[in-house]
Amino acid sequence: MNLDYLRYFVKLAKVRHYTRAAEQLGISQPSLSHAISQIEAELGVPLFEKSGRNTILTRFGEEFLRCAENSLSVLDAGIETLQRYGRGEGVIRLGFIRPLGVDYIPKLTADFLAADGGQAQFSFHSGLTCELLEDLVQRKYDFVFCSEPDSALGLTATPVDSQELVVIVPKDHPLAERESVSLIDTLPYPAVYFAEGSGLRGLIDRMYESIGGKPVAAAETEEDEVIAGLVASGFGTAVVPYMDMLEKLNVKILKITDPPYSRKFYMVENDSAFVTTAAQRFRSFVLGRTSELQKGGAK
Repeated sequence: MNLDYLRYFVKLAKVRHYTRAAEQLGISQPSLSHAISQIEAELGVPLFEKSGRNTILTRFGEEFLRCAENSLSVLDAGIETLQRYGRGEGVIRLGFIRPLGVDYIPKLTADFLAADGGQAQFSFHSGLTCELLEDLVQRKYDFVFCSEPDSALGLTATPVDSQELVVIVPKDHPLAERESVSLIDTLPYPAVYFAEGSGLRGLIDRMYESIGGKPVAAAETEEDEVIAGLVASGFGTAVVPYMDMLEKLNVKILKITDPPYSRKFYMVENDSAFVTTAAQRFRSFVLGRTSELQKGGAK
């Protein structure tokens, strides 16, 4: 079914006159007549009939008009959406790990919208690093903010922020008398771990491997807040990112003196996926902001 012919049909159905409809469409009357004849031949039923000087719809034409208008409406809405993307508008799809959703992502996106003039919108989704990266590969996001991805995924990762790790222990724990610890000091005590698949699990495992030991696991879970709650309830020690909420729990926060570590967050993107003009502007904004922070830290 020729798309232009559908538009001709809808116009004729509204105007009810071949000559006037052809003039409004900017085509000749014979061209309009040919288009309608082609549609009728394809459908096998008459769509119009004469009523005095006018042309009106048959009952078949009335039914087909509803179908044509619905189809064209959906198509035109899709065309408008894609054209908006082409003009630099549209939705930027972000995935991020939950700790970044408290402060980093809200501030980053708000600052971008203020600088960009409000042409774009965001959709926000939080989850575990492994899940986010899998969805990025499946092109469900434009960018993901999370722990460093495995190089085997073939994704581009740019460090954009860093985070302090701390050891937390119950306030009645033997280590609670200290202000800082080496991870060696935690080895005799049970620990609460991040579950496999969490972006932090690999880093913490490597930290313990570097000191040649690892505490017995008392429990494992994916969420930072749940780990903090388990430690506060006496399940064991834990290595976690520093969060303001730790100050409100029944835990002692200890700085890590050894081993050295680097906990970075990354903006991860799939280079094989197309991103809109708005998403490209956001990428440039993030990279520019990261460059400024790095220069400031080097002073």
